[in-house]
Amino acid sequence: MIQKNVPLKERLWQLTRPIAVSLLAWIRQRPWLHRPMHALAVRASRYRLAAIFIKAVLEEHYMTAYEYERWILDNDTLSEADRQDIADRVAAIPAPPQISVIMPVYATTPEFLIKAIESVRAQLYPHWELCIADDASPGESTWAILQDQAAADSRIKILRRKTNGHISAATNSALSLATGDFVAFMDHDDILPPHALFEAAAEILANPKVELIYSDEDKIDENGRRFDPHFKTGWNPELLLGQNMIKHLCLARRERVLHLGGARLGFEGSQDYDLALRIAERVPADQIAHIPAILYHWRQRTAAKSFSESALDQCLSAARKAVTEHLERTGVKGAVVTPLPNAPAYLSIKRPLPSPPPLVSVLIPTRDRAELLKQCVEGVLKQTKYQPLDVIIIDNDSIEPETHALFKHLTKDKRVRILPAPGPFNYSAINNMAVNHAKGEVLLFLNNDVAVIQPDWLKEMVAQAVRPEVGAVGVGLLYSDGRVQHGGVVLGVGGLIGEDPVAGHLYAGARSISKSYFNHLRLARNVSAVTAACMAVRKEVFLQAGGFDETNLAVAFNDVDLCLKIGALGYQVIWTPRATLYHLESASRGHDLAPEFIDRFRREIAYMRRRWGEVLDNDPFYGPNFDKTYVDYRLATPVRRTRPWKQA
Repeated sequence: MIQKNVPLKERLWQLTRPIAVSLLAWIRQRPWLHRPMHALAVRASRYRLAAIFIKAVLEEHYMTAYEYERWILDNDTLSEADRQDIADRVAAIPAPPQISVIMPVYATTPEFLIKAIESVRAQLYPHWELCIADDASPGESTWAILQDQAAADSRIKILRRKTNGHISAATNSALSLATGDFVAFMDHDDILPPHALFEAAAEILANPKVELIYSDEDKIDENGRRFDPHFKTGWNPELLLGQNMIKHLCLARRERVLHLGGARLGFEGSQDYDLALRIAERVPADQIAHIPAILYHWRQRTAAKSFSESALDQCLSAARKAVTEHLERTGVKGAVVTPLPNAPAYLSIKRPLPSPPPLVSVLIPTRDRAELLKQCVEGVLKQTKYQPLDVIIIDNDSIEPETHALFKHLTKDKRVRILPAPGPFNYSAINNMAVNHAKGEVLLFLNNDVAVIQPDWLKEMVAQAVRPEVGAVGVGLLYSDGRVQHGGVVLGVGGLIGEDPVAGHLYAGARSISKSYFNHLRLARNVSAVTAACMAVRKEVFLQAGGFDETNLAVAFNDVDLCLKIGALGYQVIWTPRATLYHLESASRGHDLAPEFIDRFRREIAYMRRRWGEVLDNDPFYGPNFDKTYVDYRLATPVRRTRPWKQA
């Protein structure tokens, strides 16, 4: 039924979406029709009314071309004052780092090659050299362009390879010309915005030990229109296994690249991915930096296809090979790397379990609601492949006969124990107490309103939790109707009106996991925190972090606090979609905003802000370009980042 007295945009969504979604699904099954229709939609989305209609069909977080062009005007357009500020900053640098831009070239469309080179020459940071290797392009036109460009600017160095060796060999040839402190990798038809190298230099100066730098990026078509922005997370080694989040703009210390032998032959199309993985293996996380700004425009939608477009299968095969070898080099034996279903440019990693698998203590707090508890425990005992198990049901003053009858039934299984925990509900206290009784090496905190969907969920969690560098593991949680309940925790979002926010669940309420920002809901990722509705932690890590805070966080945010303490100890927090369950959130306890709970909830918010305020405001996995009013990667206007030329 169409509701009355709602905004025009909402009425349009109600009217058109069911029909349009069905039509879109039909079109997507017919590639011959989908391609031209998609191209038409992309062009149309530059206009406001068409953009509203497209958003009515797609997810709310989808950014249309019209919206992105508006965002660029408001947030990513240099003024004359900006240019002057950059010039003043550059003039004041006593020892500016030299940056060598590495560009392999082969039979490039002349117009795009010239524009790529001109974008380097237009850099507001002048301390660069452009090192170009022509990979034996046929004819003389490409070489003639390079000669003309080199003659016009002494900072351009060129060489001509006698034979075509493809992109890895050509990259190494260009690298042989480099003398800079850092090398920046650039394709022969892409564009650098004029402030790109200044931003990179500012990062190098701010972090003198940095070894690897990457930025955000977008794409640019043959008419110079920008689209499809990719705003990345902070350093995210788990996400890197599923997607090459480093690629553009990527800079690395030249000595490190030379020591590693440059780009490896046999990885053409993913040679940059392979190199980034090899660098990451050898440097600590604090020597890898993300610049949360679009510093690279990747040429797409042109008549002349790039290598990654024309030889897609070869690129994807090289990516799988790069990730597989990286895992083997880092001691992960037996991992299986496969393309993500319906998204072969992304990879899914199935990690092996140790042999023998560790005992897992499953800790389930409950107060009556026997029907929920039965569904939860039987899911663990009968629908879960993982063994061995130590199930502890923590009884917080259950009084219903059905519950006690269920306890009696469940304890017939020798893996199940009932642990009394009388008194007012204090989630932190009763779980801390239960940990003292747990026999397992791995603790699994599980709400009584969680239901099993797939048999391998616990295997996937344990395979992550036993890694020595990992401290906590969370999972995908869905409401009973299939909507997303938890895709990881985002810091600094949510909260009560008038209260500074603490944290919220990524993509909470989204219609499905199939469409998300660069497939984030389908890829394992590093996050700042996960919910303890279903969270695995090694017992030694839990105790090292001091457990849950039962004094200040009896009910809310104790899981966020624990994850932040675990992160402060140097451990990673991982969210994995390879384990997904149903969660009827707070079905047995009630909601924190109910009148009887609101005062306690406010106190817990205040405590979290006192203890973690600066951390909460700067979640590296949900950076300053995203609007924290939402939890689905919508862009902020204005952004929360101060550009380096504006900083004091």
